[in-house]
Amino acid sequence: MAIFEGNAILGYLARRYDPDHRLSFPVDSDEYDQSEAWIGWQHGGVGPMQGQADHFLRFAKEKDPYGTQRYVGEAQRLYGILNTRLAERDFVVGPGRGKYSIADISLLGWVNLALYSGVDLDRFPNIKAWFDRCTSRPATARGFAIPKVSTLSNSAVAAKSTDGGEGQEKEEAVLRFLKESQEKYGYKYTSP
Repeated sequence: MAIFEGNAILGYLARRYDPDHRLSFPVDSDEYDQSEAWIGWQHGGVGPMQGQADHFLRFAKEKDPYGTQRYVGEAQRLYGILNTRLAERDFVVGPGRGKYSIADISLLGWVNLALYSGVDLDRFPNIKAWFDRCTSRPATARGFAIPKVSTLSNSAVAAKSTDGGEGQEKEEAVLRFLKESQEKYGYKYTSP
């Protein structure tokens, strides 16, 4: 049997290999339902919107200012929701301040590409602190290196942005295009 789609894969792995709920929650708990909701929110919102932001900002053969500002803006709006969620929490789901779980895991890969997608984590301090907390976990850091460290990550984009060479010129051009696109359509960031 082949399992596909990140949300289904995470659920399958948790049900089969996490009977002690170290990274998940018991099926009959409120936290299980909250975890499912946040994973669904990532799967139906963050992933598709940020993926489109990547496409219009970086890959489209014809530069489309409307599509660029629309999808980067929607990714930023969603990050605002997550930032609000993390205002008084260490992790997305769980009692008290939360616990590291599959809800966090579902979001980490996308947040690791935020800068690549035109989303500046400095605007979202709660997400930035959460991301640092999650990636300081040795297993998470190892996971980000499989099969190799990505050249599209926040740290890789930041390094290119300051290399003083061709990488910096390209990143400056990307950010200039994003700013011009947002100005052309009067984009104003709004989110809870």
